[in-house]
Amino acid sequence: MSAGDVRRAARTAGNNPALTVVARAGYAASGLIHLLIGWVAIRVATHHGGEADQSGALAQLTKLPGGTLGLWATVVGLGALALWLLLQAALGIGTSSKKRWVRSVVSFGKAVAYLALAGTALTFAVGGSSHASTSTRSASATILSLPGGEALLVAVGLATAGIGGYFIYKGARQKFREDIAVPDGHYKHAVVVLAVAGYVAKGIAVAIVGVLFIVAAATVDPRDASGLDGALKALVGLPFGAPVLGIVAAGLMAYGVYSIARARLALF
Repeated sequence: MSAGDVRRAARTAGNNPALTVVARAGYAASGLIHLLIGWVAIRVATHHGGEADQSGALAQLTKLPGGTLGLWATVVGLGALALWLLLQAALGIGTSSKKRWVRSVVSFGKAVAYLALAGTALTFAVGGSSHASTSTRSASATILSLPGGEALLVAVGLATAGIGGYFIYKGARQKFREDIAVPDGHYKHAVVVLAVAGYVAKGIAVAIVGVLFIVAAATVDPRDASGLDGALKALVGLPFGAPVLGIVAAGLMAYGVYSIARARLALF
């Protein structure tokens, strides 16, 4: 089979209606997870505790009626979305040939993130448990144990902060319009506001995660690299931290609602 045949086969798979339908469910599942993260973050801001990250959100999902079924639906949806993004990365779909490699790198990175989240959801679906903050600290400790580990962890922190900055940029400049069919009428303003608020809030949270990686490298203490949960809880210690965390939490919930809307509006 030639390279052209492989590309045609991959493109046919990418246009498969069943795959795109389930991939849309992946956006809805991601939206639900962000809603739950935002809810836990609000509880943290009001001093009720909780784990404000993906693990905490999935743990909350298990407590809902039909939670196990919801977890399995999340696994399937996120897995299908990751598969679509891998096909998108292979084909460079969505941009001109000059920018195809950029789209491919971004799509591949998103696919890895969704696969990791699907794996975490699978752990909960089969009755296990996971703590993202513990995994992050363990990974940071492993990096710090390597030759030049501090520099590597700084690089990870800078890359993570850069991703956060990209989310902020995408929201502020409304670049998300390239991903969806923006509806007309009354819904247009609502979708745009949710997307702007959501991307900016998520960007702030991710950027703080990157800063914590850099702090961990500077102090050579992996406990400082505590992932999204630690990043959001770090806001509480700042002046007016609880209200700021409440605003970020509301933004994350806005991103969740936008992602659910994106399940219907996404361009494939």
